[in-house]
Amino acid sequence: MKRLVIFILLTMITLNIMAQKKIEQTAGRMQLGVFAPEFAHLNDDILFGEVWSRNDLLSLRDRSMVTITALISQGITDSSLKYHLQTAKNNGITRTEVAEIITHIAFYAGWPKAWAAFNLAKEVWNEDVTGDDAKAAFQREMIFPIGEPNTAYAAYFKGNSYLARISTSQIPFANVTFEPGCRNNWHIHHATTGGGQMLVGVGGRGWYQEEGKPAQQIMPGTVIHIPANVKHWHGAAKDSWFAHLAFEVPGENASNEWLEPVCEDEYKKLQ
Repeated sequence: MKRLVIFILLTMITLNIMAQKKIEQTAGRMQLGVFAPEFAHLNDDILFGEVWSRNDLLSLRDRSMVTITALISQGITDSSLKYHLQTAKNNGITRTEVAEIITHIAFYAGWPKAWAAFNLAKEVWNEDVTGDDAKAAFQREMIFPIGEPNTAYAAYFKGNSYLARISTSQIPFANVTFEPGCRNNWHIHHATTGGGQMLVGVGGRGWYQEEGKPAQQIMPGTVIHIPANVKHWHGAAKDSWFAHLAFEVPGENASNEWLEPVCEDEYKKLQ
């Protein structure tokens, strides 16, 4: 009981210290102190020294989330956004979370603004990526995490794939990564109404093909709309890693039917 009381007291003290943490900012005075001293004062002492320091009303993590959302929505993707992305990372926002935040913003602020923001976010969060292998190198190319081996669906893939769940609410979607030469079997997203899938290329180079049609190349930014009840496959080019976001479109009586593998000879013909 005594240990529990001590633990509670220490927790309360820690939270109180965090709530009273004051942000110290000197960028205004260093860059504009002589040219615009009043602006420097407002930036360093008021915006950061007072507003950003009201942690008892809104945490630093939440303030970072609000700030990067506002900047991206205005199309501000210069050094100020990179600074606030770095601050967001320091305030506890993870790689997976910032990928979800920027994706969410894209639907309201615009796709081009999100792409520009992702390029800066990659620079900030790629500092955490270690290793010199091909997988680590590919992770540095994109902000979305590669995730874990896609063992649950391994039986329906030729080669190794990886799965990272990005969002499980509002619009559930995942990032699927394919090693060079990896692709899934032919399959169908069944639904009586609605349904289907949307793919958005985010890294590397890949392919998408509907039955009876030529294969279509997928690059970063390519959007593929897959209607329900259409037989298709998708995966990496034979000489490139590849990743796409996979959005499941809600539908009635939705189900997936996995079919035969893609013909090896036909796949090898793709350039």
